[in-house]
Amino acid sequence: MIQDQFEYDPTFPFEIRDVVQRPKGKALVRDFTYASPFGRRRAAYLVRPEKSPPEALAAILYVHWYEPESQHSNRTQFLDEAVQLAGRGVVSLLVETMWSDRDWFIKRTQAEDYQNSVEQVVELRQAMDLLLAQPDVDPERFAFVGHDFGAMYGVLMGAVDPRPKAYVLMAGTPRFPEWYLYYPPLQGEALQAYLDSIEPLDPILQVAALAPAPLLFQFGDDDFHVPVERGQEFYDAAGEPKEIRWYQSGHGLNQLADIERVKWLAQQLSLAADP
Repeated sequence: MIQDQFEYDPTFPFEIRDVVQRPKGKALVRDFTYASPFGRRRAAYLVRPEKSPPEALAAILYVHWYEPESQHSNRTQFLDEAVQLAGRGVVSLLVETMWSDRDWFIKRTQAEDYQNSVEQVVELRQAMDLLLAQPDVDPERFAFVGHDFGAMYGVLMGAVDPRPKAYVLMAGTPRFPEWYLYYPPLQGEALQAYLDSIEPLDPILQVAALAPAPLLFQFGDDDFHVPVERGQEFYDAAGEPKEIRWYQSGHGLNQLADIERVKWLAQQLSLAADP
């Protein structure tokens, strides 16, 4: 069973080391690192309301995209959105991933892709532990937002650990080899062996397991990395309830996608009106 590969010790100590906490808008942004079960430390931002409301807080786990040419190909990608939503009663965790390193893609080897994927899913499960352990969080109002690899690994995470009650999946491709074979190229028996080894992890085979959590898929209609037919295929494989929205954009999506994502999350999480 695929779930057996992603087991971990939920009592593993976080060993949090704070860097700084600072106000930003109506939020407090806590910058810190914590221990991974795999002998490394991950950096994160925890964004919460500056003044906690009397009711329990909704929660969002954000996982960024991989775009080496972007200054926000890291945990900063959704920081402004998390600050905005903190003003509406949300606590958000924005985590570092294996692809936070701009050179990650060319440093990795295909022989490591499977094990690295398993470790990344475990780290996302651990991130959920960390977020849901925060004071005053309502675990019934908990959403996941992921872009690119963030969306794909979020599907794997949710397939084995259904704690999120809603998902926004942005510009993910349905099969890992569609990107992992960009570099280095493989041919012949080596190619087939790789495809066979990684196939059990492909998000398109796991996305139906997210039901009955509501899903919002967001895609660009001019995305080199996720052609329209791939995005539609990914959506079609998911269970209900689900929505798909297309934008006149490339892989990074656009401001309308940001606006509609926040509106959708507000509905799913029963957030306070925008102040």
